[in-house]
Amino acid sequence: MQIETPPSSKPYEKPEGERKGLVIVNTGDGKGKSTAAFGLAFRALGRGKAVKVFQFMKVPSARFGEHRLADQVGLPVQGLGDGFSWKSKDLEQSAQLARDGWAQARQAMVSGEYFLVVLDEITYPLIYGWLPLQEVLDTLAQRPREVHVCLTGRRCPQEIIDIADTVTEMKLIKHAFQAGIPAQRGIED
Repeated sequence: MQIETPPSSKPYEKPEGERKGLVIVNTGDGKGKSTAAFGLAFRALGRGKAVKVFQFMKVPSARFGEHRLADQVGLPVQGLGDGFSWKSKDLEQSAQLARDGWAQARQAMVSGEYFLVVLDEITYPLIYGWLPLQEVLDTLAQRPREVHVCLTGRRCPQEIIDIADTVTEMKLIKHAFQAGIPAQRGIED
């Protein structure tokens, strides 16, 4: 580790642009994409903003830690899927759930009712060909100017990255799962 001197002056100029709804992407193979999106949702909710989370791969009955806290603080989270694709008994049904969920998420984005809409794990139905990429791009472009949207998932299509305002790539360096340590309550769920 190299020791650094703390900056003695602000290392950037204050932006002069106009505030607007942002397209935010959390992608990459590392852990923390959904966790970061939930942190953003809780931050906005803490500021009294209207927020809605759509989870494209989670079942509606999912009860992970974030769902339990969301219930406690009044953050609406809607599971739209049927779980891991490799556990699906009918991938066409999984695709239909994604399409039905997209219709709901799209309506939430264009309604202007929400300050922030989270599209958690939306990259999977996109890269599986279950959702039309152009329709997602068009909706992002047509949403009301003040609506923020956060999209998560591995292998985010470049077309979304190109139009996004903020993109963070979670890079996998090491994961406990690779060392044979199973998922743990409160960490992975």
